[in-house]
Amino acid sequence: MNILASLSDISVLQLVLVAGVALFASVVGGLAGYGTGALMPLVLVPLIGAEPVVPIIAISSIFTNLSRFVAYISYADRRRALIVIAAAIFTTALGAYGYTRLSSAGAAIVIGSMLILSVPLRRLLKRHEVRIGNTGLAIGSVGYGVVVGGTSGSGVILLSLLMAAELDGAAVIATDAVISLATSIVKISVFGLAGVVTAQVLAFAILIGAIAIPGAFLAKAFVERMPVHVHTAILDIAVITGGIVMISSALKWTL
Repeated sequence: MNILASLSDISVLQLVLVAGVALFASVVGGLAGYGTGALMPLVLVPLIGAEPVVPIIAISSIFTNLSRFVAYISYADRRRALIVIAAAIFTTALGAYGYTRLSSAGAAIVIGSMLILSVPLRRLLKRHEVRIGNTGLAIGSVGYGVVVGGTSGSGVILLSLLMAAELDGAAVIATDAVISLATSIVKISVFGLAGVVTAQVLAFAILIGAIAIPGAFLAKAFVERMPVHVHTAILDIAVITGGIVMISSALKWTL
């Protein structure tokens, strides 16, 4: 498994683009609690196709979420993190296994649909100010597990669940990081057993994860200075546009 050889087929300009988006997505994720899974497919799919994207983001998220957790460690709500992890662990594995059975076109449609739906879903839950207790959090986490196991960009669902459970600010970001670490480990295990963790997947995951580590600490420095609604609006536009492009490409592949 030659990781360096897997990157040799990608131009320097393309690698710089991937690294730049990874850093930007990490900063956005550190500010808003999600971003990497939503933004990285927009640059990865045109380069390497849809199938490797979820495994790449699952592995790279170990780096990004660990750095985010370290940056916000004092804010994490460990009790709620354990509730979500316990409820979602089996369905996360189930969703990841389902993803390994998809074709390239199917993977692109699943990821693109999730990206598009994530924007109105987040806005709807925020507008209605949904509130849930620990039981509701556990029930919601079962469904979240299926989605996060088989898609990219589903972090908005976890973000919405935690906010509905009355967490806010840095507590949401830190708790999200703990949970995402656990679900990423589950996904990586399933992908590894299914044989989809190739040298190319590892190469891009390590590149994205390494570049993104400083992003969490940059975000922490900016968190009280940058208006959240500005980068959230930009992210929403990019996510919807990217989702439409991915689905359109997938439909062309099937024709």
